Amino acid sequence: MTSFADLGLGDDILKAIQDVGYTTPTPIQEQAIPYVLQMRDVLGCAQTGTGKTAGFVLPMLEMLGKGRARARMPRSVILEPTRELATQVAENFDIYGKYHKLSMALLIGGEQMGDQVRALDRGVDVLIATPGRFLDLYERGKMMLNDIKIFVIDEADRMLDMGFIPDVEKIAGLLPKMRQTLFFSATMPPEIRKLADRFLSNPKTVTVSPPASTAVNVKQVFVEIPTDNDWQKREALRILLTREPVQNAFIFCNRKRDVALLDKSLRGHGFNAGALHGDMDQSSRTETLEKFKRGEITLLVCSDVAARGLDVEAMSHVYNFDVPFHAEDYVHRIGRTGRAGRSGTAYTIVTPEDVKQVAAIENLIKKKIERETLKDLPEPQTHMKHSGERDHRSHGGRDGRSHSRGGAHGHSRSGGHGGRQHHAQHQPSHAPRSESAAPARERSEKPNAPLSPPPVGFREDLPAFLRRTPSKGKS
Repeated sequence: MTSFADLGLGDDILKAIQDVGYTTPTPIQEQAIPYVLQMRDVLGCAQTGTGKTAGFVLPMLEMLGKGRARARMPRSVILEPTRELATQVAENFDIYGKYHKLSMALLIGGEQMGDQVRALDRGVDVLIATPGRFLDLYERGKMMLNDIKIFVIDEADRMLDMGFIPDVEKIAGLLPKMRQTLFFSATMPPEIRKLADRFLSNPKTVTVSPPASTAVNVKQVFVEIPTDNDWQKREALRILLTREPVQNAFIFCNRKRDVALLDKSLRGHGFNAGALHGDMDQSSRTETLEKFKRGEITLLVCSDVAARGLDVEAMSHVYNFDVPFHAEDYVHRIGRTGRAGRSGTAYTIVTPEDVKQVAAIENLIKKKIERETLKDLPEPQTHMKHSGERDHRSHGGRDGRSHSRGGAHGHSRSGGHGGRQHHAQHQPSHAPRSESAAPARERSEKPNAPLSPPPVGFREDLPAFLRRTPSKGKS
Protein backbone atom coordinates (compact mmCIF):
# COMPACT_ATOMS: atom_id res chain seq x y z
CA MET A 1 0.00 0.00 0.00
CA THR A 2 1.34 3.42 -1.00
CA SER A 3 2.13 5.91 1.77
CA PHE A 4 2.51 9.68 1.59
CA ALA A 5 6.26 9.21 2.12
CA ASP A 6 6.40 7.16 -1.10
CA LEU A 7 5.12 10.15 -3.11
CA GLY A 8 8.24 12.28 -2.62
CA LEU A 9 6.95 14.75 -0.03
CA GLY A 10 9.32 16.28 2.56
CA ASP A 11 9.41 15.66 6.29
CA ASP A 12 7.66 18.92 7.25
CA ILE A 13 4.66 18.11 5.06
CA LEU A 14 4.59 14.46 6.21
CA LYS A 15 4.55 15.66 9.81
CA ALA A 16 1.60 18.00 9.08
CA ILE A 17 -0.28 15.14 7.36
CA GLN A 18 0.39 12.92 10.36
CA ASP A 19 -0.95 15.62 12.70
CA VAL A 20 -4.23 15.58 10.78
CA GLY A 21 -4.41 11.80 11.10
CA TYR A 22 -4.17 10.74 7.47
CA THR A 23 -2.00 7.73 6.68
CA THR A 24 -2.82 6.70 3.11
CA PRO A 25 -3.25 8.95 0.06
CA THR A 26 -6.48 8.84 -1.91
CA PRO A 27 -6.32 7.66 -5.55
CA ILE A 28 -6.25 11.21 -6.94
CA GLN A 29 -3.45 12.15 -4.54
CA GLU A 30 -1.46 9.02 -5.30
CA GLN A 31 -1.62 9.66 -9.04
CA ALA A 32 -1.38 13.48 -9.19
CA ILE A 33 1.26 14.36 -6.58
CA PRO A 34 4.25 12.68 -8.30
CA TYR A 35 3.41 14.37 -11.61
CA VAL A 36 3.10 17.78 -9.96
CA LEU A 37 6.45 17.28 -8.23
CA GLN A 38 7.94 16.46 -11.65
CA MET A 39 6.68 19.89 -12.78
CA ARG A 40 4.39 18.33 -15.38
CA ASP A 41 1.09 19.91 -16.42
CA VAL A 42 -1.79 17.86 -15.02
CA LEU A 43 -5.36 17.36 -16.25
CA GLY A 44 -7.32 15.90 -13.34
CA CYS A 45 -10.90 14.64 -13.37
CA ALA A 46 -12.21 13.94 -9.89
CA GLN A 47 -15.45 14.46 -8.03
CA THR A 48 -15.71 16.46 -4.83
CA GLY A 49 -14.81 14.47 -1.74
CA THR A 50 -11.93 12.57 -3.39
CA GLY A 51 -9.10 14.53 -1.76
CA LYS A 52 -8.42 16.53 -4.93
CA THR A 53 -7.46 19.73 -3.08
CA ALA A 54 -4.63 18.06 -1.17
CA GLY A 55 -3.60 16.55 -4.49
CA PHE A 56 -2.27 19.93 -5.59
CA VAL A 57 -1.78 21.70 -2.24
CA LEU A 58 0.76 19.18 -0.88
CA PRO A 59 3.15 19.20 -3.85
CA MET A 60 2.83 22.99 -4.22
CA LEU A 61 3.98 23.40 -0.62
CA GLU A 62 6.95 21.14 -1.33
CA MET A 63 7.96 23.03 -4.48
CA LEU A 64 7.39 26.56 -3.18
CA GLY A 65 9.25 25.84 0.05
CA LYS A 66 12.56 26.32 -1.79
CA GLY A 67 12.14 30.05 -2.43
CA ARG A 68 10.53 33.27 -1.19
CA ALA A 69 8.16 35.78 -2.78
CA ARG A 70 8.99 39.40 -3.46
CA ALA A 71 6.68 42.35 -2.87
CA ARG A 72 3.62 42.35 -5.17
CA MET A 73 5.02 39.37 -7.10
CA PRO A 74 3.10 36.22 -6.17
CA ARG A 75 4.72 32.89 -7.04
CA SER A 76 1.59 30.82 -7.65
CA VAL A 77 -2.07 31.38 -8.42
CA ILE A 78 -5.06 29.14 -7.63
CA LEU A 79 -8.38 30.16 -9.18
CA GLU A 80 -11.62 28.99 -7.57
CA PRO A 81 -15.19 29.67 -8.76
CA THR A 82 -16.70 30.54 -5.35
CA ARG A 83 -15.62 32.35 -2.21
CA GLU A 84 -16.40 29.34 -0.02
CA LEU A 85 -14.25 27.01 -2.09
CA ALA A 86 -11.39 29.52 -2.15
CA THR A 87 -11.61 29.80 1.64
CA GLN A 88 -11.55 26.03 1.98
CA VAL A 89 -8.41 25.76 -0.15
CA ALA A 90 -6.79 28.45 2.00
CA GLU A 91 -7.62 26.37 5.09
CA ASN A 92 -5.83 23.43 3.47
CA PHE A 93 -2.69 25.52 3.05
CA ASP A 94 -2.86 26.53 6.70
CA ILE A 95 -3.26 22.91 7.82
CA TYR A 96 -0.60 21.29 5.64
CA GLY A 97 1.79 24.24 5.59
CA LYS A 98 1.97 24.68 9.37
CA TYR A 99 5.69 23.79 9.45
CA HIS A 100 6.55 25.99 6.46
CA LYS A 101 7.00 29.75 6.38
CA LEU A 102 5.16 30.30 3.12
CA SER A 103 2.89 33.33 2.85
CA MET A 104 -0.61 33.20 1.43
CA ALA A 105 -3.27 35.71 0.36
CA LEU A 106 -6.98 35.07 -0.18
CA LEU A 107 -8.49 37.40 -2.80
CA ILE A 108 -12.28 37.09 -2.72
CA GLY A 109 -15.20 39.48 -2.95
CA GLY A 110 -17.06 40.58 0.15
CA GLU A 111 -13.84 41.17 2.08
CA GLN A 112 -11.86 44.37 2.64
CA MET A 113 -9.68 45.06 -0.37
CA GLY A 114 -7.22 47.02 1.76
CA ASP A 115 -6.20 43.93 3.74
CA GLN A 116 -5.67 42.00 0.51
CA VAL A 117 -3.54 44.81 -0.97
CA ARG A 118 -1.36 44.89 2.15
CA ALA A 119 -0.83 41.13 1.90
CA LEU A 120 0.26 41.51 -1.73
CA ASP A 121 2.63 44.33 -0.79
CA ARG A 122 4.39 42.05 1.70
CA GLY A 123 4.92 39.34 -0.91
CA VAL A 124 2.83 36.22 -1.44
CA ASP A 125 3.94 32.68 -2.20
CA VAL A 126 0.43 31.35 -2.75
CA LEU A 127 -2.40 33.46 -4.16
CA ILE A 128 -5.90 31.93 -3.90
CA ALA A 129 -8.57 33.95 -5.68
CA THR A 130 -11.88 34.15 -7.43
CA PRO A 131 -11.51 35.46 -11.01
CA GLY A 132 -13.38 38.74 -10.52
CA ARG A 133 -11.42 39.96 -7.50
CA PHE A 134 -8.13 38.81 -9.04
CA LEU A 135 -8.68 40.88 -12.17
CA ASP A 136 -9.92 43.84 -10.15
CA LEU A 137 -6.72 44.01 -8.11
CA TYR A 138 -4.51 43.37 -11.13
CA GLU A 139 -6.16 46.16 -13.12
CA ARG A 140 -5.59 48.48 -10.16
CA GLY A 141 -1.87 47.77 -10.46
CA LYS A 142 -1.63 45.96 -7.12
CA MET A 143 0.37 42.97 -8.35
CA MET A 144 2.82 41.84 -11.02
CA LEU A 145 2.50 38.39 -12.54
CA ASN A 146 5.89 37.75 -14.15
CA ASP A 147 7.07 35.50 -11.28
CA ILE A 148 4.18 33.00 -11.40
CA LYS A 149 5.55 29.46 -11.47
CA ILE A 150 2.37 27.42 -10.84
CA PHE A 151 -1.16 28.14 -12.12
CA VAL A 152 -4.08 26.06 -10.82
CA ILE A 153 -7.56 26.16 -12.36
CA ASP A 154 -9.88 24.32 -9.99
CA GLU A 155 -13.51 23.26 -10.57
CA ALA A 156 -13.25 24.15 -14.26
CA ASP A 157 -16.73 22.82 -15.10
CA ARG A 158 -18.26 25.13 -12.50
CA MET A 159 -16.22 28.02 -13.89
CA LEU A 160 -17.89 27.26 -17.22
CA ASP A 161 -21.38 27.10 -15.68
CA MET A 162 -20.90 30.43 -13.91
CA GLY A 163 -19.61 32.26 -16.98
CA PHE A 164 -16.07 32.76 -15.63
CA ILE A 165 -14.19 31.17 -18.53
CA PRO A 166 -13.52 34.52 -20.32
CA ASP A 167 -11.98 35.83 -17.10
CA VAL A 168 -9.92 32.63 -16.69
CA GLU A 169 -8.68 32.93 -20.28
CA LYS A 170 -7.73 36.56 -19.68
CA ILE A 171 -5.81 35.67 -16.52
CA ALA A 172 -4.03 32.80 -18.28
CA GLY A 173 -2.94 35.25 -20.99
CA LEU A 174 -1.38 37.54 -18.38
CA LEU A 175 0.81 34.81 -16.86
CA PRO A 176 4.27 33.74 -18.05
CA LYS A 177 4.18 31.12 -20.80
CA MET A 178 6.88 29.12 -19.01
CA ARG A 179 4.79 27.92 -16.08
CA GLN A 180 3.25 24.73 -14.72
CA THR A 181 -0.53 24.49 -15.11
CA LEU A 182 -2.79 22.18 -13.10
CA PHE A 183 -6.35 21.87 -14.40
CA PHE A 184 -9.03 20.09 -12.34
CA SER A 185 -12.67 19.44 -13.11
CA ALA A 186 -15.34 17.19 -11.64
CA THR A 187 -16.72 16.45 -15.10
CA MET A 188 -15.04 16.47 -18.49
CA PRO A 189 -17.55 17.50 -21.18
CA PRO A 190 -16.23 18.51 -24.64
CA GLU A 191 -16.13 22.21 -23.75
CA ILE A 192 -13.83 21.51 -20.79
CA ARG A 193 -11.61 19.30 -22.94
CA LYS A 194 -11.17 22.14 -25.41
CA LEU A 195 -10.24 24.54 -22.61
CA ALA A 196 -7.71 22.09 -21.24
CA ASP A 197 -6.11 21.77 -24.67
CA ARG A 198 -5.64 25.56 -24.75
CA PHE A 199 -4.27 25.91 -21.23
CA LEU A 200 -2.09 22.80 -20.88
CA SER A 201 1.13 21.64 -22.52
CA ASN A 202 1.57 17.86 -22.94
CA PRO A 203 -0.34 17.16 -19.71
CA LYS A 204 -0.53 13.99 -17.68
CA THR A 205 -4.16 12.94 -17.34
CA VAL A 206 -5.40 11.68 -13.97
CA THR A 207 -8.94 10.34 -13.66
CA VAL A 208 -10.54 8.78 -10.60
CA SER A 209 -14.15 7.74 -10.10
CA PRO A 210 -16.18 8.10 -13.29
CA PRO A 211 -17.90 11.50 -13.16
CA ALA A 212 -21.27 9.82 -13.68
CA SER A 213 -20.96 7.52 -10.67
CA THR A 214 -22.80 7.86 -7.37
CA ALA A 215 -21.70 6.37 -4.07
CA VAL A 216 -23.08 2.89 -3.43
CA ASN A 217 -23.64 3.68 0.24
CA VAL A 218 -26.09 6.52 -0.49
CA LYS A 219 -29.76 5.55 -0.50
CA GLN A 220 -31.40 7.46 -3.36
CA VAL A 221 -35.15 8.02 -3.58
CA PHE A 222 -37.22 9.99 -6.09
CA VAL A 223 -40.29 11.18 -4.17
CA GLU A 224 -43.02 11.78 -6.72
CA ILE A 225 -45.83 14.22 -6.01
CA PRO A 226 -48.80 14.82 -8.34
CA THR A 227 -48.37 18.61 -8.55
CA ASP A 228 -45.80 21.33 -9.12
CA ASN A 229 -47.53 23.65 -6.65
CA ASP A 230 -44.81 25.20 -4.49
CA TRP A 231 -46.72 25.08 -1.22
CA GLN A 232 -47.35 21.36 -1.70
CA LYS A 233 -43.70 20.84 -2.59
CA ARG A 234 -42.77 22.49 0.69
CA GLU A 235 -45.31 20.34 2.53
CA ALA A 236 -43.77 17.24 0.92
CA LEU A 237 -40.34 18.37 2.11
CA ARG A 238 -41.64 18.93 5.64
CA ILE A 239 -43.06 15.39 5.64
CA LEU A 240 -39.71 13.95 4.52
CA LEU A 241 -37.76 15.96 7.11
CA THR A 242 -39.82 14.76 10.06
CA ARG A 243 -40.22 11.07 9.36
CA GLU A 244 -36.65 9.96 10.17
CA PRO A 245 -33.73 11.34 12.21
CA VAL A 246 -31.70 13.99 10.38
CA GLN A 247 -28.27 14.79 11.81
CA ASN A 248 -27.64 17.52 9.27
CA ALA A 249 -28.64 18.11 5.66
CA PHE A 250 -28.19 20.23 2.58
CA ILE A 251 -31.47 21.21 0.90
CA PHE A 252 -30.87 22.21 -2.72
CA CYS A 253 -32.90 24.67 -4.80
CA ASN A 254 -32.21 25.57 -8.41
CA ARG A 255 -32.61 29.33 -7.92
CA LYS A 256 -31.26 31.61 -5.26
CA ARG A 257 -34.63 33.36 -4.91
CA ASP A 258 -36.20 30.04 -3.90
CA VAL A 259 -33.37 29.46 -1.40
CA ALA A 260 -34.49 32.52 0.58
CA LEU A 261 -38.19 31.63 0.29
CA LEU A 262 -37.72 28.03 1.40
CA ASP A 263 -35.46 29.02 4.29
CA LYS A 264 -38.05 31.50 5.54
CA SER A 265 -40.82 28.92 5.19
CA LEU A 266 -38.90 26.24 7.09
CA ARG A 267 -38.01 28.57 9.93
CA GLY A 268 -41.60 29.78 10.04
CA HIS A 269 -42.67 26.19 10.65
CA GLY A 270 -40.16 25.78 13.46
CA PHE A 271 -37.31 24.03 11.67
CA ASN A 272 -33.72 24.80 12.61
CA ALA A 273 -32.68 26.07 9.17
CA GLY A 274 -30.36 28.57 7.54
CA ALA A 275 -29.65 29.74 3.98
CA LEU A 276 -26.59 30.10 1.78
CA HIS A 277 -26.90 31.91 -1.55
CA GLY A 278 -25.01 34.32 -3.78
CA ASP A 279 -26.78 37.50 -2.69
CA MET A 280 -25.62 37.21 0.94
CA ASP A 281 -22.67 39.34 2.03
CA GLN A 282 -19.50 37.42 2.82
CA SER A 283 -19.67 37.83 6.60
CA SER A 284 -23.22 36.42 6.69
CA ARG A 285 -22.24 33.49 4.48
CA THR A 286 -19.25 32.69 6.65
CA GLU A 287 -21.27 32.95 9.87
CA THR A 288 -24.05 30.72 8.54
CA LEU A 289 -21.61 28.09 7.32
CA GLU A 290 -19.74 28.05 10.63
CA LYS A 291 -23.01 27.61 12.53
CA PHE A 292 -23.89 24.70 10.27
CA LYS A 293 -20.50 23.07 10.76
CA ARG A 294 -20.84 23.47 14.54
CA GLY A 295 -24.29 21.90 14.50
CA GLU A 296 -26.11 25.07 15.54
CA ILE A 297 -28.03 24.88 12.25
CA THR A 298 -29.38 21.48 11.19
CA LEU A 299 -30.71 22.25 7.70
CA LEU A 300 -28.80 24.40 5.20
CA VAL A 301 -30.87 25.57 2.21
CA CYS A 302 -28.57 26.43 -0.68
CA SER A 303 -27.98 26.63 -4.42
CA ASP A 304 -25.48 24.52 -6.35
CA VAL A 305 -23.11 27.45 -6.69
CA ALA A 306 -23.15 28.30 -3.00
CA ALA A 307 -22.55 24.71 -1.94
CA ARG A 308 -19.92 23.69 -4.50
CA GLY A 309 -16.76 22.58 -2.75
CA LEU A 310 -18.14 22.80 0.79
CA ASP A 311 -16.97 19.85 2.85
CA VAL A 312 -19.02 19.02 5.95
CA GLU A 313 -18.21 15.85 7.82
CA ALA A 314 -20.79 13.13 8.45
CA MET A 315 -23.60 14.67 6.41
CA SER A 316 -26.59 12.38 6.96
CA HIS A 317 -29.03 13.64 4.31
CA VAL A 318 -29.37 15.58 1.08
CA TYR A 319 -32.78 16.86 -0.06
CA ASN A 320 -33.32 18.10 -3.60
CA PHE A 321 -36.27 20.47 -3.34
CA ASP A 322 -35.84 20.97 -7.09
CA VAL A 323 -34.60 18.41 -9.58
CA PRO A 324 -31.36 19.98 -10.87
CA PHE A 325 -31.25 21.54 -14.32
CA HIS A 326 -28.18 19.47 -15.24
CA ALA A 327 -27.84 15.77 -14.51
CA GLU A 328 -24.20 16.21 -13.43
CA ASP A 329 -25.34 18.49 -10.61
CA TYR A 330 -27.38 15.62 -9.18
CA VAL A 331 -24.15 13.63 -8.78
CA HIS A 332 -22.46 16.55 -7.02
CA ARG A 333 -25.43 17.20 -4.74
CA ILE A 334 -25.89 13.69 -3.42
CA GLY A 335 -22.12 13.32 -3.13
CA ARG A 336 -22.37 15.55 -0.06
CA THR A 337 -23.55 12.57 1.96
CA GLY A 338 -22.21 9.04 2.26
CA ARG A 339 -18.58 10.13 2.47
CA ALA A 340 -15.64 8.26 4.00
CA GLY A 341 -17.54 4.97 3.98
CA ARG A 342 -20.52 6.32 5.91
CA SER A 343 -24.09 5.72 4.81
CA GLY A 344 -26.28 8.57 3.62
CA THR A 345 -29.72 9.30 2.20
CA ALA A 346 -30.70 11.52 -0.72
CA TYR A 347 -34.33 12.44 -1.42
CA THR A 348 -35.39 14.27 -4.58
CA ILE A 349 -38.88 15.77 -4.90
CA VAL A 350 -40.15 15.06 -8.41
CA THR A 351 -43.15 16.76 -10.03
CA PRO A 352 -44.88 15.83 -13.31
CA GLU A 353 -42.87 18.56 -15.04
CA ASP A 354 -39.52 16.96 -14.14
CA VAL A 355 -39.74 13.91 -16.41
CA LYS A 356 -36.92 14.94 -18.77
CA GLN A 357 -34.49 15.84 -15.98
CA VAL A 358 -35.22 12.56 -14.17
CA ALA A 359 -34.57 10.56 -17.34
CA ALA A 360 -31.31 12.45 -17.91
CA ILE A 361 -30.11 11.65 -14.37
CA GLU A 362 -30.83 7.95 -14.66
CA ASN A 363 -29.24 7.85 -18.10
CA LEU A 364 -26.11 9.54 -16.74
CA ILE A 365 -25.62 7.31 -13.70
CA LYS A 366 -26.83 4.16 -15.52
CA LYS A 367 -29.10 3.28 -12.64
CA LYS A 368 -32.83 3.14 -11.96
CA ILE A 369 -33.55 5.14 -8.82
CA GLU A 370 -36.10 3.96 -6.26
CA ARG A 371 -39.50 5.67 -6.51
CA GLU A 372 -41.90 6.67 -3.77
CA THR A 373 -45.21 8.45 -4.23
CA LEU A 374 -46.59 11.01 -1.78
CA LYS A 375 -50.32 11.24 -2.26
CA ASP A 376 -53.10 13.10 -0.48
CA LEU A 377 -51.04 16.25 0.10
CA PRO A 378 -53.17 18.98 1.72
CA GLU A 379 -54.65 21.56 -0.61
CA PRO A 380 -52.83 24.90 -0.27
CA GLN A 381 -56.08 26.89 -0.11
CA THR A 382 -56.97 25.29 3.21
CA HIS A 383 -53.57 25.73 4.80
CA MET A 384 -51.96 28.86 3.43
CA LYS A 385 -54.52 31.13 5.03
CA HIS A 386 -53.57 29.68 8.42
CA SER A 387 -49.82 29.58 7.99
CA GLY A 388 -49.44 32.89 6.15
CA GLU A 389 -47.68 31.17 3.25
CA ARG A 390 -48.40 31.93 -0.36
CA ASP A 391 -47.51 30.10 -3.49
CA HIS A 392 -45.86 31.99 -6.32
CA ARG A 393 -46.43 29.23 -8.87
CA SER A 394 -49.88 27.97 -7.98
CA HIS A 395 -51.53 30.12 -10.65
CA GLY A 396 -50.73 30.17 -14.33
CA GLY A 397 -49.29 26.63 -14.42
CA ARG A 398 -45.56 26.48 -15.10
CA ASP A 399 -45.16 30.02 -16.38
CA GLY A 400 -43.45 31.30 -13.27
CA ARG A 401 -40.78 28.68 -13.56
CA SER A 402 -40.27 29.06 -17.28
CA HIS A 403 -39.28 32.70 -16.92
CA SER A 404 -36.66 31.89 -14.34
CA ARG A 405 -35.38 28.91 -16.25
CA GLY A 406 -34.72 31.17 -19.15
CA GLY A 407 -31.65 32.32 -17.27
CA ALA A 408 -30.37 28.86 -16.49
CA HIS A 409 -27.50 29.18 -18.91
CA GLY A 410 -26.69 32.82 -18.22
CA HIS A 411 -25.31 32.89 -14.69
CA SER A 412 -24.30 36.01 -12.90
CA ARG A 413 -21.02 36.14 -11.04
CA SER A 414 -22.81 35.40 -7.82
CA GLY A 415 -24.07 32.21 -9.37
CA GLY A 416 -27.76 33.01 -9.61
CA HIS A 417 -30.03 32.51 -12.57
CA GLY A 418 -31.47 35.30 -14.59
CA GLY A 419 -35.09 35.95 -15.30
CA ARG A 420 -36.48 37.24 -12.02
CA GLN A 421 -36.99 40.81 -13.17
CA HIS A 422 -38.38 39.61 -16.48
CA HIS A 423 -40.97 37.53 -14.67
CA ALA A 424 -42.00 40.41 -12.45
CA GLN A 425 -42.55 42.69 -15.42
CA HIS A 426 -44.77 40.18 -17.21
CA GLN A 427 -46.87 39.06 -14.28
CA PRO A 428 -50.54 39.87 -14.95
CA SER A 429 -51.96 42.70 -12.88
CA HIS A 430 -54.72 40.44 -11.56
CA ALA A 431 -52.28 37.75 -10.35
CA PRO A 432 -52.38 36.98 -6.63
CA ARG A 433 -49.61 38.22 -4.40
CA SER A 434 -46.55 36.00 -4.48
CA GLU A 435 -44.82 34.65 -1.43
CA SER A 436 -42.11 37.24 -1.95
CA ALA A 437 -44.81 39.91 -1.64
CA ALA A 438 -45.41 39.01 2.00
CA PRO A 439 -46.99 41.43 4.48
CA ALA A 440 -44.90 44.47 5.25
CA ARG A 441 -44.09 43.22 8.75
CA GLU A 442 -42.60 40.00 7.35
CA ARG A 443 -40.65 41.82 4.63
CA SER A 444 -39.02 44.10 7.16
CA GLU A 445 -37.78 41.26 9.36
CA LYS A 446 -34.16 40.24 9.01
CA PRO A 447 -33.63 36.59 8.01
CA ASN A 448 -32.38 35.62 11.45
CA ALA A 449 -34.69 37.85 13.46
CA PRO A 450 -36.53 36.11 16.32
CA LEU A 451 -40.10 35.08 15.68
CA SER A 452 -41.90 36.03 18.86
CA PRO A 453 -44.59 34.94 19.34
CA PRO A 454 -44.25 31.93 17.02
CA PRO A 455 -46.16 32.30 13.75
CA VAL A 456 -49.42 30.49 13.24
CA GLY A 457 -48.59 27.03 11.96
CA PHE A 458 -45.33 26.79 13.98
CA ARG A 459 -44.47 23.09 14.27
CA GLU A 460 -44.43 22.39 18.00
CA ASP A 461 -44.38 18.65 17.19
CA LEU A 462 -40.97 18.74 15.55
CA PRO A 463 -38.32 16.45 17.03
CA ALA A 464 -35.72 18.35 19.02
CA PHE A 465 -32.95 17.88 16.45
CA LEU A 466 -34.93 19.79 13.82
CA ARG A 467 -36.50 22.43 16.02
CA ARG A 468 -35.48 26.05 16.24
CA THR A 469 -36.17 28.09 19.36
CA PRO A 470 -38.22 31.14 18.34
CA SER A 471 -37.66 33.05 21.54
CA LYS A 472 -33.90 32.97 20.98
CA GLY A 473 -34.06 33.89 17.33
CA LYS A 474 -31.87 31.00 16.21
CA SER A 475 -31.60 30.39 12.48
